Amino acid sequence: MLKRHPIPHAIWQRVTSRIRVLRGLDAVQMAYLREMTTWFLDRKSITGAQDFEVTQSMRLTVAAQACLLILNLGVDYFDGWVEVILYPGAFRVHHAQSDAIGLVHDDAAVLSGEAWLRGPVILSWDDVERDSYHFEAGHNVVLHEFAHKLDGLNGAANGMPPLRSGMSRIKWSEDWSCAYDALCLQLAHGKSTHINPYAATSPAEFFAVLSEYFFTAPEVLKKYCPAVHKQLTLFYRQAASN
Repeated sequence: MLKRHPIPHAIWQRVTSRIRVLRGLDAVQMAYLREMTTWFLDRKSITGAQDFEVTQSMRLTVAAQACLLILNLGVDYFDGWVEVILYPGAFRVHHAQSDAIGLVHDDAAVLSGEAWLRGPVILSWDDVERDSYHFEAGHNVVLHEFAHKLDGLNGAANGMPPLRSGMSRIKWSEDWSCAYDALCLQLAHGKSTHINPYAATSPAEFFAVLSEYFFTAPEVLKKYCPAVHKQLTLFYRQAASN
């Protein structure tokens, strides 16, 4: 793949050297990440919405961080979809929602990213650029949305991705449920949290947000959610370091 669709060394070095979340990788890991990124760019299209011009550097920025998640999982974890769409900035979406009595409402929201279960990953380039080049613990929209893709491989986004051979679904569920319930309880009592409160939105968001922490602020995750940190270490098979 590298021979058929090589990423020029100069642009690979220029782009990846600026991405904060990649700084903990050693030379061997970076070489493998380059192979994975080459595969990603060959198999997935990254296009702009609203006539937004997407450069090679932008594609590399997205693809390299997406592939960080599957560096030791394998490309099969990104099966079932083919497209990434970049908006220049935050974008508005409309979703039909049914209330308790069956009335359907058109709920509008402004998002920095969205991952469709069997469709594209949609990202705001403004947010990708900020999270890639300027560190903020627990914030990386690329990792967040592509973590949803991993989560959805079992057919539903519920915080239960396909686990590695040898990992216990029961232990995973226990550890994640305890940590999720603890965060929800803290928020219910008006206490401040060390984890982004958005993680309490749902088990799916909890998985995506804590995956962000695993790669961008592992010391925070290990301190406040040690059991989940251990599960993610087993799952991603990486000793994450920012």
